Amino acid sequence: MDNNNKPCSSNKIIKTSDGCEIVLELSKNDPFFDKKKNLLHSKGFDIREQVQFNRSSCPDAIATILERVLQIARIIHLEEVELYFGKVNGCSLFEYWSPKNEVETLNSVLSLINSYSSCERQNEVNFLQTLQDEVFRRIQEFTDKNKVESRIDKSCSCDKEKCLVKWGESNGVKTSLKIACVEGAGRGAIATKDLKVGDIALEIPVSTIISDEHVHKSDMHHILEKIEGITSETMLLLWSMKERHNCTSKFKIYFDTLPEEFKTGLSFGVDAIMALDGTLLLEEIIQAKEHLRVQYDELVPPLCKNYPDVFLPELYTWEQFLWACELWYSNSMKVMFVDGKLRTCLIPIAGFLNHSLYPHIVHYGKVDSATDTLKFPLARPCCFGEQCYLSYGNFSSSHLITFYGFMPQGDNPCDVIPLDIDVGEADCIEGRPTSSWTSHMVRGTWLSNNHNIFYYGLPSPLLDYLRGARSPSPHTKTIEISNLENEIEVLEDLQSTFSSMMENLW
Repeated sequence: MDNNNKPCSSNKIIKTSDGCEIVLELSKNDPFFDKKKNLLHSKGFDIREQVQFNRSSCPDAIATILERVLQIARIIHLEEVELYFGKVNGCSLFEYWSPKNEVETLNSVLSLINSYSSCERQNEVNFLQTLQDEVFRRIQEFTDKNKVESRIDKSCSCDKEKCLVKWGESNGVKTSLKIACVEGAGRGAIATKDLKVGDIALEIPVSTIISDEHVHKSDMHHILEKIEGITSETMLLLWSMKERHNCTSKFKIYFDTLPEEFKTGLSFGVDAIMALDGTLLLEEIIQAKEHLRVQYDELVPPLCKNYPDVFLPELYTWEQFLWACELWYSNSMKVMFVDGKLRTCLIPIAGFLNHSLYPHIVHYGKVDSATDTLKFPLARPCCFGEQCYLSYGNFSSSHLITFYGFMPQGDNPCDVIPLDIDVGEADCIEGRPTSSWTSHMVRGTWLSNNHNIFYYGLPSPLLDYLRGARSPSPHTKTIEISNLENEIEVLEDLQSTFSSMMENLW
Protein backbone atom coordinates (compact mmCIF):
# COMPACT_ATOMS: atom_id res chain seq x y z
CA MET A 1 0.00 0.00 0.00
CA ASP A 2 1.17 3.49 -0.81
CA ASN A 3 1.09 5.54 2.36
CA ASN A 4 1.55 8.92 0.69
CA ASN A 5 4.95 9.96 2.03
CA LYS A 6 5.16 13.36 0.34
CA PRO A 7 7.85 16.06 0.40
CA CYS A 8 8.06 17.89 3.73
CA SER A 9 5.74 20.89 3.92
CA SER A 10 6.92 24.39 4.79
CA ASN A 11 3.36 25.64 5.25
CA LYS A 12 2.78 27.59 8.45
CA ILE A 13 0.72 30.25 10.21
CA ILE A 14 2.44 33.50 11.23
CA LYS A 15 1.07 35.80 13.90
CA THR A 16 0.43 39.42 12.83
CA SER A 17 -0.58 42.52 14.73
CA ASP A 18 -4.25 42.19 13.80
CA GLY A 19 -4.57 38.46 13.21
CA CYS A 20 -2.45 35.99 11.28
CA GLU A 21 -1.39 34.95 7.82
CA ILE A 22 -1.30 31.46 6.40
CA VAL A 23 1.83 30.76 4.38
CA LEU A 24 1.47 28.08 1.71
CA GLU A 25 4.53 27.05 -0.27
CA LEU A 26 5.02 24.50 -3.03
CA SER A 27 8.05 22.36 -2.20
CA LYS A 28 10.81 22.46 -4.79
CA ASN A 29 11.27 18.74 -4.10
CA ASP A 30 7.77 18.01 -5.38
CA PRO A 31 8.09 15.60 -8.34
CA PHE A 32 5.58 17.71 -10.30
CA PHE A 33 6.97 21.09 -9.23
CA ASP A 34 7.04 22.68 -12.70
CA LYS A 35 3.52 21.58 -13.62
CA LYS A 36 2.08 22.75 -10.30
CA LYS A 37 4.01 26.00 -10.53
CA ASN A 38 2.49 26.69 -13.96
CA LEU A 39 -0.96 25.79 -12.72
CA LEU A 40 -0.62 28.07 -9.69
CA HIS A 41 0.52 30.92 -11.94
CA SER A 42 -2.42 30.36 -14.29
CA LYS A 43 -4.75 30.83 -11.31
CA GLY A 44 -3.01 34.00 -10.17
CA PHE A 45 -0.95 32.40 -7.39
CA ASP A 46 2.78 32.18 -6.77
CA ILE A 47 4.66 29.14 -5.42
CA ARG A 48 4.71 30.91 -2.05
CA GLU A 49 1.51 32.64 -1.00
CA GLN A 50 0.68 34.55 2.19
CA VAL A 51 -3.05 34.77 2.91
CA GLN A 52 -4.13 37.33 5.52
CA PHE A 53 -6.76 36.72 8.21
CA ASN A 54 -7.95 39.53 10.50
CA ARG A 55 -9.43 39.02 13.97
CA SER A 56 -12.29 41.34 13.00
CA SER A 57 -13.21 39.34 9.87
CA CYS A 58 -16.84 38.26 9.75
CA PRO A 59 -17.71 34.58 9.11
CA ASP A 60 -18.55 35.25 5.44
CA ALA A 61 -15.19 36.96 4.89
CA ILE A 62 -13.37 34.10 6.60
CA ALA A 63 -15.17 31.57 4.36
CA THR A 64 -14.11 33.56 1.28
CA ILE A 65 -10.49 33.75 2.41
CA LEU A 66 -10.53 30.04 3.29
CA GLU A 67 -11.62 29.20 -0.24
CA ARG A 68 -8.53 30.99 -1.54
CA VAL A 69 -6.36 28.93 0.82
CA LEU A 70 -8.05 25.72 -0.32
CA GLN A 71 -7.54 26.53 -4.01
CA ILE A 72 -3.79 26.79 -3.41
CA ALA A 73 -3.61 23.77 -1.10
CA ARG A 74 -5.55 21.57 -3.55
CA ILE A 75 -2.98 22.26 -6.26
CA ILE A 76 -0.08 21.60 -3.87
CA HIS A 77 -1.58 18.18 -3.02
CA LEU A 78 -2.34 17.11 -6.60
CA GLU A 79 -1.06 13.77 -7.94
CA GLU A 80 -0.05 13.11 -11.55
CA VAL A 81 -3.43 11.87 -12.81
CA GLU A 82 -5.26 14.72 -11.09
CA LEU A 83 -2.88 17.21 -12.68
CA TYR A 84 -3.33 15.72 -16.13
CA PHE A 85 -7.12 15.47 -16.14
CA GLY A 86 -8.24 18.00 -13.54
CA LYS A 87 -7.53 21.25 -15.34
CA VAL A 88 -10.37 22.07 -17.73
CA ASN A 89 -9.78 25.24 -19.74
CA GLY A 90 -12.67 27.57 -20.35
CA CYS A 91 -14.71 26.65 -17.31
CA SER A 92 -14.42 26.52 -13.55
CA LEU A 93 -12.52 23.78 -11.75
CA PHE A 94 -14.29 20.70 -10.45
CA GLU A 95 -15.97 21.14 -7.07
CA TYR A 96 -12.89 19.20 -6.02
CA TRP A 97 -10.14 17.53 -8.03
CA SER A 98 -10.67 14.10 -6.47
CA PRO A 99 -12.20 12.83 -3.22
CA LYS A 100 -8.78 11.95 -1.78
CA ASN A 101 -7.30 15.31 -2.76
CA GLU A 102 -10.14 17.16 -1.03
CA VAL A 103 -9.75 15.18 2.20
CA GLU A 104 -5.98 15.76 2.20
CA THR A 105 -6.40 19.46 1.48
CA LEU A 106 -8.94 20.12 4.22
CA ASN A 107 -6.88 18.19 6.76
CA SER A 108 -3.68 20.00 5.83
CA VAL A 109 -5.36 23.34 6.60
CA LEU A 110 -6.85 21.95 9.81
CA SER A 111 -3.41 20.69 10.86
CA LEU A 112 -1.99 24.20 10.36
CA ILE A 113 -4.69 25.74 12.54
CA ASN A 114 -4.18 23.14 15.28
CA SER A 115 -0.40 23.55 15.30
CA TYR A 116 -0.76 27.33 15.60
CA SER A 117 -3.42 27.13 18.30
CA SER A 118 -1.38 24.72 20.42
CA CYS A 119 1.52 27.15 20.84
CA GLU A 120 -0.37 30.42 21.34
CA ARG A 121 -2.30 31.86 24.30
CA GLN A 122 -6.03 31.26 24.14
CA ASN A 123 -6.92 34.93 23.74
CA GLU A 124 -4.63 35.04 20.68
CA VAL A 125 -6.33 32.20 18.86
CA ASN A 126 -10.03 32.67 19.59
CA PHE A 127 -10.50 34.37 16.23
CA LEU A 128 -9.27 31.15 14.54
CA GLN A 129 -12.20 29.18 15.95
CA THR A 130 -14.49 30.42 13.18
CA LEU A 131 -11.94 29.32 10.59
CA GLN A 132 -11.61 25.92 12.22
CA ASP A 133 -15.39 25.51 12.40
CA GLU A 134 -15.66 26.30 8.69
CA VAL A 135 -13.07 23.62 7.84
CA PHE A 136 -14.94 21.09 10.00
CA ARG A 137 -18.20 22.08 8.28
CA ARG A 138 -16.68 21.39 4.87
CA ILE A 139 -15.27 18.04 5.99
CA GLN A 140 -18.69 17.07 7.34
CA GLU A 141 -20.38 18.23 4.13
CA PHE A 142 -17.92 16.11 2.11
CA THR A 143 -18.59 13.13 4.40
CA ASP A 144 -22.37 13.45 4.08
CA LYS A 145 -22.14 13.56 0.28
CA ASN A 146 -19.79 10.60 -0.03
CA LYS A 147 -20.95 7.97 2.41
CA VAL A 148 -20.38 4.37 1.34
CA GLU A 149 -22.99 1.94 2.62
CA SER A 150 -21.72 -1.27 4.24
CA ARG A 151 -23.87 -4.14 5.48
CA ILE A 152 -22.56 -6.53 8.10
CA ASP A 153 -23.00 -10.23 7.38
CA LYS A 154 -23.98 -11.45 10.84
CA SER A 155 -24.03 -15.09 9.73
CA CYS A 156 -20.27 -14.99 9.23
CA SER A 157 -18.02 -15.92 12.15
CA CYS A 158 -14.98 -13.79 12.97
CA ASP A 159 -13.71 -15.76 15.96
CA LYS A 160 -10.12 -15.90 14.68
CA GLU A 161 -10.15 -12.19 14.01
CA LYS A 162 -11.46 -11.50 17.54
CA CYS A 163 -8.60 -13.57 18.93
CA LEU A 164 -6.16 -11.51 16.87
CA VAL A 165 -7.57 -8.25 18.25
CA LYS A 166 -7.27 -9.59 21.81
CA TRP A 167 -3.69 -10.67 21.08
CA GLY A 168 -2.98 -7.20 19.74
CA GLU A 169 -4.48 -5.46 22.77
CA SER A 170 -2.43 -7.67 25.09
CA ASN A 171 0.64 -6.48 23.18
CA GLY A 172 -0.18 -2.78 23.39
CA VAL A 173 -2.51 -2.25 20.42
CA LYS A 174 -5.18 0.42 20.95
CA THR A 175 -8.21 0.26 18.72
CA SER A 176 -11.66 1.76 18.25
CA LEU A 177 -12.44 -0.79 15.56
CA LYS A 178 -13.79 -4.32 15.45
CA ILE A 179 -13.43 -6.85 12.65
CA ALA A 180 -16.59 -8.03 10.91
CA CYS A 181 -17.68 -9.66 7.66
CA VAL A 182 -19.02 -7.09 5.22
CA GLU A 183 -21.39 -8.11 2.43
CA GLY A 184 -19.56 -8.08 -0.89
CA ALA A 185 -16.23 -7.07 0.63
CA GLY A 186 -15.08 -9.88 2.92
CA ARG A 187 -13.70 -8.73 6.25
CA GLY A 188 -13.58 -5.08 7.24
CA ALA A 189 -12.90 -2.76 10.18
CA ILE A 190 -16.02 -1.30 11.84
CA ALA A 191 -16.05 1.69 14.19
CA THR A 192 -17.06 0.75 17.75
CA LYS A 193 -17.93 4.38 18.55
CA ASP A 194 -18.34 7.72 16.83
CA LEU A 195 -14.90 8.88 15.67
CA LYS A 196 -14.09 12.51 14.95
CA VAL A 197 -11.50 14.10 12.68
CA GLY A 198 -8.09 13.61 14.30
CA ASP A 199 -9.16 10.66 16.46
CA ILE A 200 -6.81 7.67 16.34
CA ALA A 201 -8.80 4.71 15.02
CA LEU A 202 -5.91 2.29 15.48
CA GLU A 203 -2.49 2.45 17.17
CA ILE A 204 0.02 -0.33 16.58
CA PRO A 205 3.24 -0.77 18.60
CA VAL A 206 6.34 -1.37 16.48
CA SER A 207 6.89 -4.62 18.41
CA THR A 208 3.82 -6.15 16.70
CA ILE A 209 4.82 -5.14 13.15
CA ILE A 210 6.34 -7.77 10.85
CA SER A 211 9.42 -6.25 9.23
CA ASP A 212 12.83 -7.34 7.94
CA GLU A 213 14.05 -7.39 11.54
CA HIS A 214 12.51 -10.86 11.86
CA VAL A 215 14.36 -12.13 8.80
CA HIS A 216 17.65 -10.92 10.30
CA LYS A 217 16.99 -13.06 13.39
CA SER A 218 16.03 -16.16 11.39
CA ASP A 219 18.08 -19.18 10.31
CA MET A 220 17.80 -18.17 6.65
CA HIS A 221 19.27 -14.66 6.77
CA HIS A 222 22.92 -15.76 6.53
CA ILE A 223 21.99 -17.65 3.36
CA LEU A 224 19.83 -14.97 1.72
CA GLU A 225 22.18 -12.05 2.39
CA LYS A 226 24.78 -13.71 0.13
CA ILE A 227 22.45 -13.67 -2.88
CA GLU A 228 23.36 -10.76 -5.13
CA GLY A 229 20.56 -8.28 -5.74
CA ILE A 230 18.01 -9.86 -3.40
CA THR A 231 15.70 -7.30 -1.79
CA SER A 232 14.46 -7.18 1.79
CA GLU A 233 10.93 -7.63 0.41
CA THR A 234 11.91 -10.93 -1.24
CA MET A 235 13.61 -12.07 1.97
CA LEU A 236 10.43 -11.30 3.92
CA LEU A 237 8.34 -13.18 1.38
CA LEU A 238 10.50 -16.30 1.73
CA TRP A 239 10.51 -15.94 5.53
CA SER A 240 6.70 -15.72 5.67
CA MET A 241 6.32 -18.91 3.57
CA LYS A 242 7.98 -20.83 6.39
CA GLU A 243 6.80 -18.77 9.36
CA ARG A 244 3.11 -19.36 8.58
CA HIS A 245 3.67 -23.04 9.43
CA ASN A 246 5.63 -22.33 12.62
CA CYS A 247 3.46 -23.39 15.57
CA THR A 248 5.61 -21.41 18.03
CA SER A 249 5.66 -18.22 15.97
CA LYS A 250 4.95 -14.97 17.77
CA PHE A 251 2.61 -14.20 14.88
CA LYS A 252 0.80 -17.55 14.72
CA ILE A 253 -2.56 -15.98 15.61
CA TYR A 254 -2.06 -13.48 12.77
CA PHE A 255 -1.16 -16.15 10.21
CA ASP A 256 -4.19 -18.19 11.32
CA THR A 257 -6.49 -15.35 10.22
CA LEU A 258 -5.10 -15.33 6.68
CA PRO A 259 -7.14 -17.08 3.95
CA GLU A 260 -6.01 -20.25 2.22
CA GLU A 261 -6.66 -18.44 -1.08
CA PHE A 262 -6.47 -14.67 -1.59
CA LYS A 263 -8.40 -14.65 -4.88
CA THR A 264 -6.47 -11.79 -6.45
CA GLY A 265 -6.08 -11.56 -10.20
CA LEU A 266 -2.82 -13.51 -9.87
CA SER A 267 -4.78 -16.67 -9.02
CA PHE A 268 -7.69 -16.27 -11.46
CA GLY A 269 -8.94 -19.51 -12.94
CA VAL A 270 -9.35 -20.44 -16.60
CA ASP A 271 -12.93 -19.13 -16.87
CA ALA A 272 -11.96 -15.70 -15.55
CA ILE A 273 -8.94 -15.54 -17.84
CA MET A 274 -11.06 -16.40 -20.88
CA ALA A 275 -13.62 -13.74 -19.95
CA LEU A 276 -10.84 -11.13 -19.88
CA ASP A 277 -9.40 -12.05 -23.27
CA GLY A 278 -8.21 -8.95 -25.15
CA THR A 279 -8.35 -6.58 -22.17
CA LEU A 280 -5.57 -4.53 -20.59
CA LEU A 281 -6.38 -6.22 -17.28
CA LEU A 282 -5.52 -9.65 -18.67
CA GLU A 283 -2.28 -8.28 -20.07
CA GLU A 284 -1.38 -6.85 -16.67
CA ILE A 285 -2.17 -10.14 -14.90
CA ILE A 286 -0.17 -12.23 -17.37
CA GLN A 287 2.87 -9.96 -17.20
CA ALA A 288 2.83 -9.93 -13.41
CA LYS A 289 2.45 -13.70 -13.16
CA GLU A 290 5.19 -14.36 -15.72
CA HIS A 291 7.54 -12.07 -13.78
CA LEU A 292 6.80 -13.95 -10.54
CA ARG A 293 7.29 -17.33 -12.21
CA VAL A 294 10.71 -16.32 -13.51
CA GLN A 295 11.64 -15.02 -10.07
CA TYR A 296 10.52 -18.28 -8.46
CA ASP A 297 12.37 -20.53 -10.92
CA GLU A 298 15.60 -18.59 -10.55
CA LEU A 299 15.51 -18.34 -6.76
CA VAL A 300 13.51 -20.99 -4.92
CA PRO A 301 14.48 -24.40 -6.43
CA PRO A 302 18.23 -23.73 -5.94
CA LEU A 303 17.58 -22.74 -2.32
CA CYS A 304 15.60 -25.93 -1.69
CA LYS A 305 18.31 -28.02 -3.35
CA ASN A 306 21.29 -26.44 -1.58
CA TYR A 307 19.69 -25.81 1.83
CA PRO A 308 16.88 -28.38 2.24
CA ASP A 309 17.00 -28.17 6.05
CA VAL A 310 16.19 -24.47 5.96
CA PHE A 311 14.07 -24.24 2.81
CA LEU A 312 11.90 -27.31 3.07
CA PRO A 313 10.73 -28.27 -0.46
CA GLU A 314 7.17 -28.98 0.68
CA LEU A 315 6.87 -25.40 2.01
CA TYR A 316 8.38 -23.76 -1.05
CA THR A 317 6.24 -24.91 -3.95
CA TRP A 318 5.13 -22.54 -6.71
CA GLU A 319 1.62 -22.46 -5.21
CA GLN A 320 2.98 -21.51 -1.80
CA PHE A 321 5.20 -18.84 -3.39
CA LEU A 322 2.23 -17.35 -5.25
CA TRP A 323 0.21 -17.33 -2.01
CA ALA A 324 2.99 -15.41 -0.27
CA CYS A 325 3.21 -12.94 -3.17
CA GLU A 326 -0.51 -12.29 -2.91
CA LEU A 327 -0.17 -11.82 0.86
CA TRP A 328 2.54 -9.19 0.52
CA TYR A 329 0.96 -7.45 -2.47
CA SER A 330 -2.46 -7.16 -0.83
CA ASN A 331 -1.58 -6.67 2.84
CA SER A 332 1.82 -5.01 3.13
CA MET A 333 2.34 -1.34 3.94
CA LYS A 334 5.29 1.00 3.57
CA VAL A 335 6.34 2.28 6.99
CA MET A 336 8.85 5.01 7.84
CA PHE A 337 10.62 3.99 11.04
CA VAL A 338 12.27 6.36 13.53
CA ASP A 339 15.70 5.53 12.08
CA GLY A 340 14.57 7.14 8.81
CA LYS A 341 14.34 3.86 6.88
CA LEU A 342 11.28 3.05 4.78
CA ARG A 343 10.41 -0.63 5.19
CA THR A 344 7.76 -2.90 3.69
CA CYS A 345 5.81 -4.48 6.55
CA LEU A 346 2.84 -6.61 7.48
CA ILE A 347 0.75 -4.97 10.18
CA PRO A 348 -1.62 -7.32 12.04
CA ILE A 349 -5.16 -5.92 12.48
CA ALA A 350 -4.45 -2.91 10.22
CA GLY A 351 -4.62 -5.30 7.26
CA PHE A 352 -8.40 -5.50 7.75
CA LEU A 353 -8.84 -1.84 6.81
CA ASN A 354 -10.29 -1.83 3.32
CA HIS A 355 -9.62 0.63 0.51
CA SER A 356 -12.05 3.29 -0.64
CA LEU A 357 -12.11 6.20 -3.07
CA TYR A 358 -13.55 8.14 -0.11
CA PRO A 359 -11.14 7.16 2.68
CA HIS A 360 -11.36 8.06 6.34
CA ILE A 361 -7.59 7.58 6.75
CA VAL A 362 -5.10 8.98 4.24
CA HIS A 363 -1.80 9.29 6.15
CA TYR A 364 -0.64 6.38 8.25
CA GLY A 365 2.88 5.42 7.28
CA LYS A 366 5.21 7.02 9.85
CA VAL A 367 6.14 5.68 13.29
CA ASP A 368 5.57 8.18 16.10
CA SER A 369 8.98 8.56 17.79
CA ALA A 370 7.41 9.62 21.10
CA THR A 371 5.30 6.46 21.47
CA ASP A 372 7.11 4.06 19.10
CA THR A 373 3.75 3.26 17.54
CA LEU A 374 2.12 3.51 14.14
CA LYS A 375 -1.04 5.59 14.30
CA PHE A 376 -4.04 5.69 11.97
CA PRO A 377 -5.72 9.11 12.45
CA LEU A 378 -9.07 9.99 10.91
CA ALA A 379 -9.18 12.62 8.18
CA ARG A 380 -12.99 12.64 8.21
CA PRO A 381 -15.61 11.42 10.71
CA CYS A 382 -16.59 7.75 10.98
CA CYS A 383 -19.83 6.95 12.78
CA PHE A 384 -20.50 4.03 15.12
CA GLY A 385 -21.13 0.87 13.08
CA GLU A 386 -19.68 2.38 9.91
CA GLN A 387 -16.86 0.70 8.03
CA CYS A 388 -13.61 2.63 8.40
CA TYR A 389 -11.63 2.92 5.16
CA LEU A 390 -8.14 3.97 4.27
CA SER A 391 -6.48 4.72 0.95
CA TYR A 392 -4.12 2.11 -0.48
CA GLY A 393 -2.88 4.72 -2.95
CA ASN A 394 -3.70 6.13 -6.37
CA PHE A 395 -4.25 2.81 -8.12
CA SER A 396 -6.32 1.88 -11.16
CA SER A 397 -9.07 -0.70 -10.79
CA SER A 398 -7.05 -3.13 -12.93
CA HIS A 399 -4.13 -2.84 -10.49
CA LEU A 400 -6.46 -3.34 -7.51
CA ILE A 401 -7.99 -6.43 -9.12
CA THR A 402 -4.60 -7.90 -10.05
CA PHE A 403 -2.83 -7.40 -6.74
CA TYR A 404 -5.64 -6.95 -4.20
CA GLY A 405 -8.54 -8.93 -5.64
CA PHE A 406 -11.28 -6.29 -5.67
CA MET A 407 -12.62 -3.31 -7.60
CA PRO A 408 -13.56 -0.15 -5.66
CA GLN A 409 -17.11 1.19 -5.53
CA GLY A 410 -17.72 4.29 -7.62
CA ASP A 411 -15.91 5.98 -10.50
CA ASN A 412 -12.18 5.55 -9.98
CA PRO A 413 -10.36 8.67 -11.27
CA CYS A 414 -7.21 6.55 -11.63
CA ASP A 415 -8.80 4.29 -14.25
CA VAL A 416 -6.71 5.59 -17.11
CA ILE A 417 -5.52 4.06 -20.38
CA PRO A 418 -2.06 5.09 -21.56
CA LEU A 419 -1.85 6.05 -25.23
CA ASP A 420 0.97 4.84 -27.45
CA ILE A 421 2.03 8.22 -28.83
CA ASP A 422 5.61 9.16 -29.72
CA VAL A 423 5.58 12.58 -28.07
CA GLY A 424 9.27 13.36 -28.49
CA GLU A 425 9.35 13.41 -32.28
CA ALA A 426 6.33 15.68 -32.76
CA ASP A 427 7.43 18.07 -30.01
CA CYS A 428 10.54 18.92 -31.99
CA ILE A 429 8.55 20.75 -34.68
CA GLU A 430 10.03 24.20 -35.14
CA GLY A 431 7.90 27.02 -33.75
CA ARG A 432 5.75 24.74 -31.65
CA PRO A 433 5.73 25.17 -27.85
CA THR A 434 7.22 22.16 -26.06
CA SER A 435 4.64 20.20 -24.09
CA SER A 436 5.26 19.67 -20.38
CA TRP A 437 3.81 16.17 -20.72
CA THR A 438 5.94 13.36 -22.16
CA SER A 439 3.12 10.80 -22.19
CA HIS A 440 -0.62 10.92 -22.67
CA MET A 441 -3.67 9.01 -21.44
CA VAL A 442 -7.46 8.90 -21.46
CA ARG A 443 -10.20 7.90 -19.04
CA GLY A 444 -14.00 7.88 -18.92
CA THR A 445 -15.33 11.17 -20.29
CA TRP A 446 -18.15 11.10 -17.72
CA LEU A 447 -15.57 12.17 -15.13
CA SER A 448 -15.19 15.52 -16.91
CA ASN A 449 -17.51 18.47 -16.41
CA ASN A 450 -16.93 19.98 -19.87
CA HIS A 451 -18.14 18.24 -23.03
CA ASN A 452 -18.43 21.35 -25.18
CA ILE A 453 -16.66 21.90 -28.48
CA PHE A 454 -12.86 21.99 -28.10
CA TYR A 455 -13.12 19.88 -24.89
CA TYR A 456 -15.31 16.75 -25.46
CA GLY A 457 -14.72 15.53 -21.90
CA LEU A 458 -11.11 14.69 -22.84
CA PRO A 459 -7.89 15.91 -21.17
CA SER A 460 -6.59 19.25 -22.41
CA PRO A 461 -2.93 18.10 -22.60
CA LEU A 462 -3.89 15.37 -25.08
CA LEU A 463 -6.07 17.64 -27.23
CA ASP A 464 -3.47 20.40 -27.26
CA TYR A 465 -0.81 17.89 -28.30
CA LEU A 466 -2.94 16.55 -31.16
CA ARG A 467 -3.76 20.07 -32.35
CA GLY A 468 -0.10 21.00 -32.31
CA ALA A 469 0.82 17.86 -34.23
CA ARG A 470 -1.65 18.89 -36.97
CA SER A 471 -0.84 22.59 -36.98
CA PRO A 472 2.22 24.05 -35.20
CA SER A 473 0.75 27.57 -35.24
CA PRO A 474 -0.87 28.81 -31.98
CA HIS A 475 -4.41 27.51 -31.56
CA THR A 476 -7.30 29.48 -30.09
CA LYS A 477 -10.61 27.94 -29.04
CA THR A 478 -12.73 30.19 -31.28
CA ILE A 479 -15.28 29.34 -33.95
CA GLU A 480 -13.15 30.08 -37.02
CA ILE A 481 -12.80 28.05 -40.23
CA SER A 482 -9.11 27.29 -39.72
CA ASN A 483 -9.68 26.16 -36.14
CA LEU A 484 -12.67 24.02 -37.07
CA GLU A 485 -10.83 22.36 -39.95
CA ASN A 486 -7.98 21.50 -37.61
CA GLU A 487 -10.48 20.32 -35.00
CA ILE A 488 -12.09 17.90 -37.47
CA GLU A 489 -8.68 16.36 -38.16
CA VAL A 490 -8.03 16.02 -34.43
CA LEU A 491 -11.38 14.28 -33.95
CA GLU A 492 -10.63 11.93 -36.84
CA ASP A 493 -7.29 11.08 -35.20
CA LEU A 494 -9.10 10.34 -31.95
CA GLN A 495 -11.72 8.20 -33.70
CA SER A 496 -9.00 6.17 -35.39
CA THR A 497 -7.14 5.66 -32.12
CA PHE A 498 -10.22 4.66 -30.13
CA SER A 499 -11.59 2.40 -32.90
CA SER A 500 -8.41 0.34 -32.98
CA MET A 501 -8.49 0.08 -29.18
CA MET A 502 -12.10 -1.10 -29.25
CA GLU A 503 -11.38 -3.72 -31.90
CA ASN A 504 -9.07 -5.49 -29.47
CA LEU A 505 -11.99 -5.98 -27.09
CA TRP A 506 -14.20 -7.87 -29.54
